[in-house]
Amino acid sequence: MKKTILVFGLLILALLLLFHFSKYAVISGDLKVEFVVAIIAIVFFFIGIYINKKSLHQSVKPLGEIDHQKIKELDISNREYEVLQKIAEGLSNKEIADSLFLSESTIKTHVSNLLVKLDAKRRTQAVKKAKSFQIL
Repeated sequence: MKKTILVFGLLILALLLLFHFSKYAVISGDLKVEFVVAIIAIVFFFIGIYINKKSLHQSVKPLGEIDHQKIKELDISNREYEVLQKIAEGLSNKEIADSLFLSESTIKTHVSNLLVKLDAKRRTQAVKKAKSFQIL
């Protein structure tokens, strides 16, 4: 965070200096206004590219493989894992039951087991933790 503040502070200082130098260059008659505006536009263009690369495209986690070892460590059964995948798709218990040909009470049992195993209180929190463990 401190590095970001320092970088933006230096960028603002550089732009301020650029504006002051351009003002003096125009007043002294060394440069035409059009050239000063073009130089400032080019500087802003490169600053925009820099900010885009550094700020907006921060390290995106690569889509890695599923960590099967973590699934075993958490003691998640194959059926519970299928239910977890369906939860991640946003399906309700009834929709999951219909797609897996199980009863709704069985799905509720699997969901409650998953919440315990993933140490989550809600389905959304379980999905979030599963993604952080790279099992989804």
